Amino acid sequence: MMAKAAMERLFEGADWDFATIQRIHDACERIAIDELGLNVYPNQIEIITAEQMLDVYSSIGMPLFYKHWSFGKHFAHHEAFYRKGLRGLAYEIVINSSPCISYLMEENTATMQALVVAHAAFGHNHFFKNNYLFKLWTDAEGILDYLNFAKGYIARCEERYGHAAVERTLDAAHALMSHGVHRYAGKKTPDLRDEEKRERERREYDERIFNDLWRTVPVTKGRKMPDLDLQHRRSLAGLPQENILYFLEKMAPRMKPWQREILRIVRHVAQYFYPQSQTKVMNEGTATYVHYRIMTRLHELGGIGDGDFLEFLKSHTNVVFQPAFNDPRYSGLNPYAIGFAMMQDIERIVTKPKDEDRQWFPDIAGSGDTMGVLRDLWANYRDESFVSQFLSPHLMRKMRMFHLTDDPEEEEGLLVAAIHDERGYKRIRRELARQYDVGWIDPHIEIVDVDLAGDRRLMLKHTVLNGGLLEDVDAKRVLQHLADLWSYDVLLQEVDRSGSVLRDHLVHPRPSAIAA
Repeated sequence: MMAKAAMERLFEGADWDFATIQRIHDACERIAIDELGLNVYPNQIEIITAEQMLDVYSSIGMPLFYKHWSFGKHFAHHEAFYRKGLRGLAYEIVINSSPCISYLMEENTATMQALVVAHAAFGHNHFFKNNYLFKLWTDAEGILDYLNFAKGYIARCEERYGHAAVERTLDAAHALMSHGVHRYAGKKTPDLRDEEKRERERREYDERIFNDLWRTVPVTKGRKMPDLDLQHRRSLAGLPQENILYFLEKMAPRMKPWQREILRIVRHVAQYFYPQSQTKVMNEGTATYVHYRIMTRLHELGGIGDGDFLEFLKSHTNVVFQPAFNDPRYSGLNPYAIGFAMMQDIERIVTKPKDEDRQWFPDIAGSGDTMGVLRDLWANYRDESFVSQFLSPHLMRKMRMFHLTDDPEEEEGLLVAAIHDERGYKRIRRELARQYDVGWIDPHIEIVDVDLAGDRRLMLKHTVLNGGLLEDVDAKRVLQHLADLWSYDVLLQEVDRSGSVLRDHLVHPRPSAIAA
């Protein structure tokens, strides 16, 4: 005999209305908070059309954003593929803000809306609020207000200085966006609500100290700055510096105040997204594990029927599908698949460990508190450290993982470098974790010198790992934007670990330089 349902049915069939969404949210919330122990921001759920979802895609998932031609280009690209049936749309997009905003497609069935609420409004929401990288680098309370300020500020700049000038500055800033983040913790957490106030104070100060009579003072030509040794010069300029946008904002000699503010805006947006690039596996794994637990519990309590649960399982299975390496659909490890598999495997280690698990994971094996262990991992790890410490031999065997090397300098060519033994497990885990290490996969480029008293040439260095030189054409295009912002020559040297120069890229600013 089946146990009596402990919950009223949340919906019947595929149709839904806003009252249904409210019932679904409340039921998911009870399970998430009371049973899973999640800690989330307040939720704000928005229902949008497919075209609006495409629009959100195009503006990198933000509900408020300034205008730029690249967003329209992305919209046209995504729309063309969607209309031709070559690409589907995400069921949801979720914003790391407080309140946490979850966008649900109006085309979703009631079952899919329940899945999305569980996945986004509670899974992603909990991860955003509790993971140390997001707490360190993002300001969920202030991001929406700051984006509203940024949108208005850039619109005012377009009115005052011209659309073309603002667009050129944004083009250059976007080209350098991936090199516009602080990779290591500063002295304080960013306060985006304070940025608008600080911009206003900077503008008022500039207006207060400006005196038009200074234009009539003759410039003394031939005046020389005192000679500075290399180390002193670098120290005064704050070099070396990985955050290129920050350096330009502070040091570019001919840049106007409004351009510096635009660089600051783009830099803050880049910093906001920085944790997401390091937590893709954990973030999606957390949300997928949470939605699986919540939807399973709703079915057990009678909140959704058997047909609804089968519809959910079909979608869930598609999300966590991992093609084999020889499958035409293979394009690397699916972050949903590896993330969810690791969360389930940790649940197995905590509740039903084997001797092997006790050897590899003595701190958590058999502890019995699945959610306590997972909440701790979700709060204190990123992809690289999570994989390097919690990918188990059991899961490597289950997913048939192996490690191949293809060194062109070796005569043997393609080699199986790690098999399923203790050394092999450690190497597979180490090599997979390295694929999520931003220090390994992102080019290490930093500004190392600038002679402000001389020719003002900006010197950059790219430390090459594993022989991976920059793609020549793309590198020169990005350096052209950098030279235009700097207004003087830019030289990028690619060097190996010993310091030997492998290749030079020298770029001159264009005659119509941005900061001219």
